[in-house]
This record gives sequence, structure tokens and C-alpha cells, in this order.
Amino acid sequence: MMEVSFPGGVAVEATLRGHTVRTDQPVPNGGDSAMSPFDLFFASLATCMGYYALRFCQERGIATDGLGVRLNTEQDDAKKRVARVSVALTLPPGFPEKYRDAILRAVDHCAVKRHVLEPPEFQIAIK
Repeated sequence: MMEVSFPGGVAVEATLRGHTVRTDQPVPNGGDSAMSPFDLFFASLATCMGYYALRFCQERGIATDGLGVRLNTEQDDAKKRVARVSVALTLPPGFPEKYRDAILRAVDHCAVKRHVLEPPEFQIAIK
């Protein structure tokens, strides 16, 4: 079970299996000492996609030097929400042409993305 704690200011920490992730809010509300929870949400998406790309290469013996993922969000100011998430995959030099479509399919299977597209039911209660 993930436990949340409040170390001071508006910082919030989440601990799971002995690992702690710290969040903060940007100035002026917070100290900007860490990513905000919303930033971590997108970091989760980007690192998940990166994991799928990395494993794709590793399983095929493809060198991963130069492999990269960049994630950008576009805001819909009228709705005050993110309207588009763009992901750019940088392939390592010499990446085999025959695998280009396959690595895109692999990255598209990211578990975090699947949960965004088909969200779970949320239950919030006071204990």
C-alpha cells in the first residue's frame, strides 16, 4: 500500500516498498523543490514508454546508446487542461529499419498510457 506524508510547506511524499517520491508545487505556492504531482504523472507516462523502448532494443540485442523519449504537452487554456500529449522517440544510430514500426507499436503498449485510455474506477473514502 502506498503511504502519503507531508514533510512541510506544500510538499507531499509517497512511499511504496521502501521507495519515496517527493513532490512540491511551483512558486509562488510551493518551493519548486521537486516535480509537481501533475508533472510526475507525465514523468510516469514518459518513463513507462522509455521502458518499453529500452526492453524492445535489449531483447533484440540492439545498442541503446542514443535511445531517447521526449514528451511534450499542449494546453487547452479554455478548458484549463492538457489537450494533447506528443511523444517523440529518438532511435539509436544504426537502428534497424525493419524494426521502426515494431518499436512504435511496443512503446504504444505502455501500461500507464493504457490506464489513461481506459481509466480504473476510483473509490475515495474517509478512514
